[in-house]
Amino acid sequence: MSGTSPLWAKGTVALDAAVQRFCVADDVVLDQELFVHDIKGSIAHVNALARARILTAEERDALAGELVTLGRDFVEGRYLLDQRFEDCHSAIEARLTERLGEVGKKVHTARSRNDQVLTALRLYVRAQLERLTSTCSMTCERLLARAKASTAVPMPGWTHLQRAMPTSLGAFLAGHAEGFLDDAHAARNALELVDACPLGTGAGFGSSVELDRDGEAAELGFVRLALNVHAAQNGRGKLELFALQALHLATLDVRRLAWDLSLFASQEAGFVRLPDGYTTGSSLMPNKRNPDVIELLRTLAPTVEGAMLEISGMLALPSGYHRDLQATKGPLVRAFARGLAGLELVPSLVDALVFDEGALRAAITPDLYATDRALELVMAGVPFRDAYRRAAAEIPSLAERTPDESLRARRSLGSAGNLALERLEERLRALRQ
Repeated sequence: MSGTSPLWAKGTVALDAAVQRFCVADDVVLDQELFVHDIKGSIAHVNALARARILTAEERDALAGELVTLGRDFVEGRYLLDQRFEDCHSAIEARLTERLGEVGKKVHTARSRNDQVLTALRLYVRAQLERLTSTCSMTCERLLARAKASTAVPMPGWTHLQRAMPTSLGAFLAGHAEGFLDDAHAARNALELVDACPLGTGAGFGSSVELDRDGEAAELGFVRLALNVHAAQNGRGKLELFALQALHLATLDVRRLAWDLSLFASQEAGFVRLPDGYTTGSSLMPNKRNPDVIELLRTLAPTVEGAMLEISGMLALPSGYHRDLQATKGPLVRAFARGLAGLELVPSLVDALVFDEGALRAAITPDLYATDRALELVMAGVPFRDAYRRAAAEIPSLAERTPDESLRARRSLGSAGNLALERLEERLRALRQ
């Protein structure tokens, strides 16, 4: 393909090859994720140029048609974005110029590469946050379904990794469900923050071409404009952090669930059996099945934390665009690729877990009823501190109690005897509307 020189080339001194490789870095690889989004932004820009009478209707149709074809060729593997180009923006303009000649050279009118990448990044981040919202919602739904079927299944509750009080499997699963529901809301809130169109802001100073920015935003499905041209440029890096913070919350909850399952699946506990499809074998020991998937789920959070630290470290900059900001793209793309790949395994994992209800029940020992006994004495008029001491002394006599009695007595809202799962289901329905 011809026309592979940089967009900024003026036919004078070329960059040293080593300098060029350093400046381009891994943009072409990362831009595989942005390519179709840049195509969409370019079509919206072409339409705005036509409304501003910079392009004729025929030129607009030719450019838009070729952009649609290029996007389809890329998705279907007929067009390869490779090291011939600096980035996806250069590749797209080169293809248009090759196919359409002088008309192709007009696509960059009143537009900067900063303008392009800001728009493509927001479209990309919006798509990732929509996936994150959907995945967290689905995980919540699956956990609620398991919780509803397990409300009467007793199990120990733990603090400090020591057995504390009886609870139910339903309460345990509903607790994780509510965490993922909060994560879905966080992803939706982050989406509201980044759902603003920067297209038409140029290099951060606007344009003397009166582009229909509202029309561009509407065409791309943004709910509003990133209005001020300086603010749009200064938002680079911040929008990535908004998105990664939401992803981070979800990976923290996945890590906690994965740790619980790791402990429950140990032979010492024997409370749950992981599905075979989520375990692997040992290369040496024929007897082993290893919980590799849930162990790797625990690694998602530090991956996102590293990306956030990397990006925040780049934002010690004055206003305007600086090439440092190119380096925010890699950690963003890698964190979402790894984070969502792991998170999207969780709903099916939840469905396939097999809990040993007998083992859970058997793990409830008489000392776990001590708090129930203390509160019974309180309700009979004994001051709590006296009841606390009496209950501790009475632990040997609590062996006749049953987990079922303990659960039925736990009537405070949200606890094992009064889960109010319908409230969580209502929140989930409202989120999905």
